[in-house]
Amino acid sequence: MTVQSVTRLLAGIVVLVSLALAHWVSPNWLWLTAFVGVNLLQSGLTDWCPAMTILRLMKLPEAGSAKCS
Repeated sequence: MTVQSVTRLLAGIVVLVSLALAHWVSPNWLWLTAFVGVNLLQSGLTDWCPAMTILRLMKLPEAGSAKCS
């Protein structure tokens, strides 16, 4: 998996989990969904995402650099 695919996967999981928590626990969990949305908007405008920085530090490969062996 690449940095880009893991980032999208992580965003989707956080949105779905926060929606489930908002439904079954407290509507205040929708703030987490809003945070993810704002982070995605900021990432689209600035081309920088904190999660991608962390994943790069974990040495995940970038898109287009996958190696077949």
